[in-house]
Amino acid sequence: MKTTDKTKQLKLSANRANLYYIPVILSGVLINVGMSYLVYKLHLPLYLDTIGTISVSAVAGFFPGIATAMLTNMICGSFNTFSVYFAVLNVLIAIVSAIFSAKNRFRGVKNILLFILLIALIAGGPGALIQWLLLGKPQYQEISEASRILSNLTGIPYLPGFVIVNFILNILDKGIAAGIALLIVRFLPAKLLQAIRLSGWRQKPLSKEEIRSFTRQETEYAHSLQKRIFWVLLIATVSLTVIMGWISVQVYFEQAKKEQTSSARSAAVLASQVLDPDKIDLFLKEGDTAPGYELTERMLYGIRDNTDGVKYLYVVKIEEDGCHFVFDLMSDDSPAIDPGTVIPFEKAFMPYVPALLAGKEIEPIESDDFFGWVLTYYQPVYNAAGECVCYTGADVPMSYLSTYVRNFLLRTVLGFSGFFILVLSFGLWASRIYLVYPLNSMAASAGSFVYDNEDEEQYQENVKKIASLKIRTDDELEHLYAVFCKMTSDMANQMKDLRHYNDTVTQMQRGLIITMADMVENRDSDTGAHVQKTAAYVRIILEGLKKKGYYANKLTPKYMSDVEMSAPLHDVGKINISDAILNKPGKLTDEEYEIMKTHTIAGRRIMERAISTVKGENYLKEARNMAAYHHERWDGKGYPDGLYGEVIPLSARVMAVADVFDALSSKRVYKPAMPLEKALAILEEGAGTQFDPKCIEVFFDSLDEVKQVLNKYKEI
Repeated sequence: MKTTDKTKQLKLSANRANLYYIPVILSGVLINVGMSYLVYKLHLPLYLDTIGTISVSAVAGFFPGIATAMLTNMICGSFNTFSVYFAVLNVLIAIVSAIFSAKNRFRGVKNILLFILLIALIAGGPGALIQWLLLGKPQYQEISEASRILSNLTGIPYLPGFVIVNFILNILDKGIAAGIALLIVRFLPAKLLQAIRLSGWRQKPLSKEEIRSFTRQETEYAHSLQKRIFWVLLIATVSLTVIMGWISVQVYFEQAKKEQTSSARSAAVLASQVLDPDKIDLFLKEGDTAPGYELTERMLYGIRDNTDGVKYLYVVKIEEDGCHFVFDLMSDDSPAIDPGTVIPFEKAFMPYVPALLAGKEIEPIESDDFFGWVLTYYQPVYNAAGECVCYTGADVPMSYLSTYVRNFLLRTVLGFSGFFILVLSFGLWASRIYLVYPLNSMAASAGSFVYDNEDEEQYQENVKKIASLKIRTDDELEHLYAVFCKMTSDMANQMKDLRHYNDTVTQMQRGLIITMADMVENRDSDTGAHVQKTAAYVRIILEGLKKKGYYANKLTPKYMSDVEMSAPLHDVGKINISDAILNKPGKLTDEEYEIMKTHTIAGRRIMERAISTVKGENYLKEARNMAAYHHERWDGKGYPDGLYGEVIPLSARVMAVADVFDALSSKRVYKPAMPLEKALAILEEGAGTQFDPKCIEVFFDSLDEVKQVLNKYKEI
């Protein structure tokens, strides 16, 4: 019950921690919008809409800073229409602020000045270009005047001068914003700062070093999880942006085309209503000298000038040879066509010529020929007899639409860019917090659990480390973590039981080995704790080799333990030697010596039978090696097989030194104990001939320990 309550408490605290992001972002937006609205109402040539963005980014990081920037510009769009198109610049400032904060660069005047210059460059250069593309001029009149003055004084073209002035203005604006923002961050309580920075974590927060370690690991993978998520989000957001932009442009273009067609139709219909059908031939023949011509022309001008989008308005009579102009109104970029002028049919009109000659209505025509890219609406004019005497034509330039479409595309791209970065940053942030960091933390802990468990305490420590991750994503990953924790805890308990069982088995094995060795030793009347001393010397030599770095690949802890454990069995083959030879007080004859030498072969045979019985335990393999080869010599003159150098197993080379030294320094039925100095001199003389020189070297380096063994067993 306590565990359940504790789990609920952890989840509640995590949810409360997440709530810090909401007030932090809202506070940043409130500061931005409030200051921006103030300078807007005071008509000051400043922005001050990045104070909250810089503050939130410095305190909470990338995603909250970007969210603050986007919300700010969306809300500011309610009183400053063009604010939304500058959102991408505010987003870039949020990213730069988060980077500076993450790298502790907001310390020192030099770094702060560098930061101000960098964000002023972001806002000044691209900001000026956005104003120029959208408005064709600076947003503020004061900046326009300053740019003109700079251009007149220096000869710099107006646009580069505008960029320079806007950059200087942004140095002032961003300097004020950065100063206020850093003061806000500095005076926030340390506990509140810490709580904000830890908001959103769905596990125990990682240190910067742990995060850097995971990042380094990601770079080693050709296709890391984070990279896959990034590309999925990038492709999805770009595709969505392109599709939405294309659909929006299509819809806008079609709607605008319908509106302009309606305007052209209205103008053509109205023009047809002011014409006197009976005077068309007179107007065509006499032109502006015909009675009523000028009055009709003025009415046509009035219709054209009061209809949005219509640039050309004219009256033509359709004949076999082309369009005979009756009226044509002068425009800004083209003079009027004189009455009676014949213009051949344009290519786009050719399919409609039969219908026009018949005096029928036709659908609007889109053409790009003599009059440029235009949309034309023709309205037939009928006389009292129902005959078509002419057509009124109204043209809407399509370049007018293309300009609007280009501006629409630009605004769409600028507007979507901020959302694009916001969605991408949120996806990356969420994937790291809810997926990448928890998985990497579990993998790192699993690695420690698998590879760093040399003892029971280490096992328990790694189990605690896994439990301390406290992953709480409220999804399948948290369930996986719970199962993972239980599995590692159960494994640790099982390993504890296995180690206890193994220790018990090991003690039994050691007892059996000592018992077997004692059975052999008790047949030898005066070996004097030979197996205990040789085992101690073996341990001393192995540790010396390990310390010196000799045979490093061979001397693992397991190998050293196996050799020391099986050392007492090196003379097990003597069980086959008769007591008469084994305990003979005098020197052995050649025949007896040959029999004595067979104890190595007998020992190997005994150990091999034991290995086949217990399926080849490592310590028995080393027992076989020592039993068989501890009388081999480094120079190859030993027995039973005449092995030499490193061909002789290492365990046997170590035992050779231990066995000979104990034989020299101990009393036997056929000799007294040799003085230590003389025994050591014999060993030193045999280095490189009888013994492995490295084994002799480390034996002499450890004489203090050797003497302790001698003293311990002196009375035995």
